[in-house]
Amino acid sequence: MRSVFLDYATVDAHDLDVSGLERACQSLTLFGATPPDAIAARIAGASIVLANKARITRALIGATPSLRLIALSATGTDNVDLDAAREHGVAVCNIRDYCTPSVVQHVLGAILALTHRYADYSRLVKAGQWGERSQFTMLDFPIRELAGRTLGVIGYGTLGRAVAQVCEQALGMRVLVAERAGGDAAPRTDARASEQRLPVGELLPRVDVLTLHCPLTPATRGLLGAAQLALMKPDALVINTARGALIDVPALADALRAGRLGGAAIDVLPEEPPIAGSALFAPDLPNLIVTPHVAWAARDARQRALDEMAANVADFLAGGRRGRVA
Repeated sequence: MRSVFLDYATVDAHDLDVSGLERACQSLTLFGATPPDAIAARIAGASIVLANKARITRALIGATPSLRLIALSATGTDNVDLDAAREHGVAVCNIRDYCTPSVVQHVLGAILALTHRYADYSRLVKAGQWGERSQFTMLDFPIRELAGRTLGVIGYGTLGRAVAQVCEQALGMRVLVAERAGGDAAPRTDARASEQRLPVGELLPRVDVLTLHCPLTPATRGLLGAAQLALMKPDALVINTARGALIDVPALADALRAGRLGGAAIDVLPEEPPIAGSALFAPDLPNLIVTPHVAWAARDARQRALDEMAANVADFLAGGRRGRVA
């Protein structure tokens, strides 16, 4: 049974143990990356295709009659045509809850860095301005305490809940949860979520920090545009570790530039890598952190990703449905 991993380098920086995945797949070929026009040739005759972000289209699924399983090293499934997979009897598995500690610490670090203006103060110190002052400290940028402030969460699954819990317990923040965009409210399993779920338009004016953890769907694409950003407090912070297209990036840049938003930490962009650049790369945007989709990428989380993929493959071959989304 032939297996191929189309974009293995998106997971492993030569620091992971792949033996469990190799045992589960029996005959596995690892490709660091696969251009779109090479996917068909590489999966020809394969029974199992493993991928992270490589796009598995309807045409590819239809042209690969040997294909039985697509196993993803991510939670998101928007790179696979799930309808085509179902029609052709191809199982699709994703992985969940593998990177929660990594994402939580990234979000927490971003909130603290933006609130305490680490980058701005470090820049002034390195430029020699501290040594030129007549007093022991610098008060060029405002710093506020987060205790008693309000965290807004859009996307209250495993990640959103974990971030909310840490911000409540470690920082003393209040938490407000948004209703699920484009559908009924998600099942409410705790009293706080039941009491405080709000439409996004009602939540935005009330929050001091907004963190996004929802999937990218037709209902959530462009969820934060110019109109929504205008509802937010001028000193509010936006953190996005979910999907880049949730935010209208030029509108976010405009809000930061005009002082209508206090800061942002963006780990994801609509185009990755951003070959065409981004409005967020402009040098005049204040209190902005842009990172290259690394919130999930602690070594521990990446190893769990491989191990979860291996468990999904082994379970599928044994007739199970572990991790199945199609």
